[in-house]
Amino acid sequence: MTGLAADLELIRSAALEAGALALQARDKGLRIWSKPGGSPVTSADMAVDRLLRERLLSARPDHGWLSEETADDALRLSRRRIFVVDPIDGTVAYMKGKPWWCIPIAVVEDGRPVAAVIHAPALGETFTATLGGGARLNGQTITASDTADLDDASVLADARLLEGPEWAEPWPTMRFEKRNAIAYRMALVAAGAFDAAIALTPKWDWDVCAGALIVEEAGGAVTDHHGGGWRFNQADPRQNSLVCSAPALHPLIVRRTAPIPLAPRQSSRTPA
Repeated sequence: MTGLAADLELIRSAALEAGALALQARDKGLRIWSKPGGSPVTSADMAVDRLLRERLLSARPDHGWLSEETADDALRLSRRRIFVVDPIDGTVAYMKGKPWWCIPIAVVEDGRPVAAVIHAPALGETFTATLGGGARLNGQTITASDTADLDDASVLADARLLEGPEWAEPWPTMRFEKRNAIAYRMALVAAGAFDAAIALTPKWDWDVCAGALIVEEAGGAVTDHHGGGWRFNQADPRQNSLVCSAPALHPLIVRRTAPIPLAPRQSSRTPA
């Protein structure tokens, strides 16, 4: 098994184990509390984080670690390779028994993802990719849509954001839907189920890192709303915004969104 194939199998099997643990934990009953800023976290988030950290770092002890539910450590910045993990992306959906949550894991090397998995346990869907190896859903090759016109495009975004009157160039009529987990939205774009996912506020690396590789390996495009590319494992582990789309739609979206200033970053988990 090649290096990237071995990395992918490691994170895929860990994600499947973590998904089973999350489902069992919810059935048994969750403890729920609020993090600083008000977002909810559950006992299952923490249990999945512990499981993944143990499984992944025991297999790759030389790797760094970045997770939503682990205190950040500057040591990761000195590591060429790190794991980027969100134990449960879409915690609100998970708590409410809805299926739109997932476990995204990426292996990052020199600032770019090289292996990725997004596992949606309640849906039985596992998206995977390796750098240069294409993207797959449950083992079958996936590709982003060939949609080339924003008119009637299917978009995962807040309709109120894009339908307001403040846009210098009005948006055409599009079909909007919502999914809780950012990583899962990106996976759906990679699979061609939706034409684009747009968010104009900063997004944490653990929400978007795995999706970035899967979308790009499926032939889609991922940047911030100015068209700027992403680099991971930086001191501030966030990207400015998200434009994730079919390749032909990407310049049409960026043309409209680029005049918007970058959003201020209110808080940071800059490592100590």
